[in-house]
Amino acid sequence: MKNMDIYDLRILTTLQRDSSLSQRQIADLVGLSQNACWRRIQALQAAGILAGSQARVDLAALGLDLTVFVMIRTRHHSRDWVDRFSRHVQSLPEVIDFNRIGGEWDYLLKIVTQGMAGYDRFYQRLIDGFEFDKVTGLFSMERILENRPADLNRLL
Repeated sequence: MKNMDIYDLRILTTLQRDSSLSQRQIADLVGLSQNACWRRIQALQAAGILAGSQARVDLAALGLDLTVFVMIRTRHHSRDWVDRFSRHVQSLPEVIDFNRIGGEWDYLLKIVTQGMAGYDRFYQRLIDGFEFDKVTGLFSMERILENRPADLNRLL
């Protein structure tokens, strides 16, 4: 979207922090009339800059107390293999983030599960039917910063 101004950035920042706010509350916080704020939100959605809204769930409070970053290296890079692997990973409910990365490793997954036994069950399903050069898990001991809103005023 071209011609974003300080009000668009304020709207985006406000929605990143709390997407449950009413349109009136957002308008008040960013210093616009309710109608002007609504038109800007509609334009941000139409431009694909605002893509839905989600509630953040405390997964640990639900018993999903182990977060693991799984790094994978493979020799297989054909489109067919990548498509099959991608469908497989997306079928695993523990996976909450899935990235193809550059450098020494090929893929990075962020998973949540119930303890080490849950991770072992996930790992067995992950590798079933696939050949990897190396798989390693990095276990999160503490969430220091998570789901941080992007500081658009400083980034753009």
